[in-house]
Amino acid sequence: MERDLAAPAALIAEPARAAMLNALLSGRALAAGELAHVARVSRPTASEHLHRLLDGRLVEVVSQGRHRYYRLAGPHVATALEALAHLGPPAKVGTLRQSNTAQALEFARTCYDHLAGTCGVALLDTMLASRWLVDADGGYGVSATGERELVALGIDVSGARTARRTFARPCLDWTERRYHLAGGLAAAITARLITLGWFTHRARDGRALRLTDTGHTALTDLGCAV
Repeated sequence: MERDLAAPAALIAEPARAAMLNALLSGRALAAGELAHVARVSRPTASEHLHRLLDGRLVEVVSQGRHRYYRLAGPHVATALEALAHLGPPAKVGTLRQSNTAQALEFARTCYDHLAGTCGVALLDTMLASRWLVDADGGYGVSATGERELVALGIDVSGARTARRTFARPCLDWTERRYHLAGGLAAAITARLITLGWFTHRARDGRALRLTDTGHTALTDLGCAV
């Protein structure tokens, strides 16, 4: 059955909505006010855009008490947005702040719920070189050594296997033009590295991550050159 590609394309093509979706690629749920700030539109205008994105099933609402937050409707939306990033031209950089943000995104960022950028690519390279990961059915499997080392870091490998999503697969990085790790295992690893304090979010409504001194030392010890 053919799909109407024009419908989601029209939703994404509007600059304010594109900015909101890009912010939600951080993997976190954000309030309408935060998304209005990111898109540089008024609260009423942001609400209208979010209503359209909800109708288009690109985002969903998470309620906590009286508060409502928005997040991407799932990893499939993030995958589509990341794929589009390969087709789009680089965003124009006109200020020092924009330049610093671009450099930060290139170095380390979240690709929905997994690590991307220079650090993400380097981590996958290290896990493959160390044979923690092995090729399996078009994606990756975890070796006995890899499972032992990942579990020692506090990563729930078994939980990632049973999650209702791809376990481990390559994801082409739009800044590095090489692969980083995606899937349930990548999400579990990224969440754990943030919990361990290896990475921190630079801003609540942004995707860029900061590699801490602790993280730099730990990754170096693993043989990961970043």
